[in-house]
Amino acid sequence: MTERKRTPWVVGVSGASGTPYAAAVLRGLLAAGESVDLVVSRASRLTLLDETGIAFRDAHWRDDLTQWLARGADGKPGAFPGATDGADIRYWGAGDLAAGPSSGSYPVQGMLIVPASTACVAGVALGLSKDLLQRVASVTLKERRRLVVAVRETPLNGQTLRHLVALDEAGAVVLPASPAFYSGATHIQDLVDFVAGRVLDAAGVPHRLYRRWDGRLGGAAREEEPAGSRPPRGASAGD
Repeated sequence: MTERKRTPWVVGVSGASGTPYAAAVLRGLLAAGESVDLVVSRASRLTLLDETGIAFRDAHWRDDLTQWLARGADGKPGAFPGATDGADIRYWGAGDLAAGPSSGSYPVQGMLIVPASTACVAGVALGLSKDLLQRVASVTLKERRRLVVAVRETPLNGQTLRHLVALDEAGAVVLPASPAFYSGATHIQDLVDFVAGRVLDAAGVPHRLYRRWDGRLGGAAREEEPAGSRPPRGASAGD
């Protein structure tokens, strides 16, 4: 019997504020049974430490990732227990330019940059490839694979807007981290999950992270969805 070929999604985490978005996307991918290759930039480690208190270390990345993904958007630990249990995850250091995803011959489905800082956006738009995250993004574009860039910054200046237009013209999906309220958000996790769900929508990955618009006004105030259609508050879609 032929072994199933591993074709992961590459998730790049840059230094912008918004590490809960990255955690929610990672949980959504894993809950959907997807394989993940993870790249965490050096700048994002500072943001992760500031926003969660977690120090992400190369030598202990699996333990640190487990701790990170278990934490809710409100900072409470243990909100999503077991998010990495049995998960197919590979980690590549940001300085490892010889890593698998740095080559177009390495099979991947595409790349999701969550969150994407303006520095990251500029580097990818200009093709700088100054670290593995930018290199993988460049490879994703040249191989015509799906690239989703969840930019997280406000306000945006003209230079960044031009870079975003360049990415759009190159085939990337530019997805600002802008939560909506029609899904009936009552908790910060709901707002984070909406953005994460839109990222997964752009990648074509199924999930149940938010209530979808059904064309009826006032839907956010009604509880008409069948029991079990959404995970309970604080639980992942895979629980």
